[in-house]
Amino acid sequence: MTATRVVAFGGGHGLSASLRALRHCAPELDLDITAVVTVGDDGGSSGRLRAERGGLPPGDLRQALVALAGDHPATRRSAKLFQHRYAEVPPAGGPAPAGGGSAGRPRVSGTGRAPSGPEPAGVAGGAAGGIAGGRAGAAGRAGAEAGGLAGHAVGNLVLCGLMELLGDPVAALEHAGAMLGAVGRVLPMSCEPVGIEARVRGADPRRPDEVRTITGQHQVAVTTGRVESLRLTPVAPEACPQAVAAIGAADWLIFGPGSWYTSVLPHLLVPQLAAAIVASPARRLVTLNLAAEKETSGLSQADHLAALRSYLPELRVDRVVADSKAAGDPEPVERAAESLGARLVLAPVAVTDGTPRHDPAALGAALVPVLGADR
Repeated sequence: MTATRVVAFGGGHGLSASLRALRHCAPELDLDITAVVTVGDDGGSSGRLRAERGGLPPGDLRQALVALAGDHPATRRSAKLFQHRYAEVPPAGGPAPAGGGSAGRPRVSGTGRAPSGPEPAGVAGGAAGGIAGGRAGAAGRAGAEAGGLAGHAVGNLVLCGLMELLGDPVAALEHAGAMLGAVGRVLPMSCEPVGIEARVRGADPRRPDEVRTITGQHQVAVTTGRVESLRLTPVAPEACPQAVAAIGAADWLIFGPGSWYTSVLPHLLVPQLAAAIVASPARRLVTLNLAAEKETSGLSQADHLAALRSYLPELRVDRVVADSKAAGDPEPVERAAESLGARLVLAPVAVTDGTPRHDPAALGAALVPVLGADR
């Protein structure tokens, strides 16, 4: 039986959750998974490496690889290593980090080995994959000030090294995937880094009607205003050829969940990717977020779907998956889905602790009948 070819678009924690959910579709479905990852990150460890070394920002690529890491104990250990983030080291004779001890850095013995005991907090990725963005960002800022390893994730350094060694980000990702026993493929949306710019109304609360340009993925992600338009720099980056080929050969294309303006929509702004998405014979599925983020403050779930159509008017969608509780009154979401040609699928796909995170097992269970349905 031929595997169902699935291409998932996004970046960061949202794409990680989507990939983990797709893995939960087994054994009911045999999926051939490809992740196409945004390359606009300019914050934290990725931003530092991008500024200092050039090349693609590795953080979102790393998270996708870890989400697809194999289940063998050795590869799971390698995945934890990729997620391990160096803690800040206090200067010699200086005060210890807040909280005492080494702030999560294991003490190294005279043999060069860390003493036995529990792993440092934050080494293992959670259900959404990786370390919380705020903590990572703070660590990245601390590391930038120190100019050392502090704040860097090991996997970011490995990917940066592989890209420099091999001179080809796709080959570097394939090698890293082999190191992790990945059960799918990770590709960048472009083999060159891009910038993200947004025209934002009310970015300055004192001037709610003023529209200004916000530059950089991180700044757009944390803006308190309303994003009115989005663009990439360069305006028409060249798409990764392997990503274009995967889209053309896919059975399903999946968009979301994730940061809508900085992780999902950028793919639609790469002309060759957009053309491939429209021309692909694949069916298309959108997974909606559970709650608005800073960059989408004030947007309803229906507005999220409208944004997709705004940036790619030719886009047609077959299914929209939304959490039955987060959707609230489903009628506006259903109308927005129908405007894209899609049918709305409501299911309980959130974790049960009340936080706005997708449960990979629950989302996978909701995807099985959708992805497994005959045309």
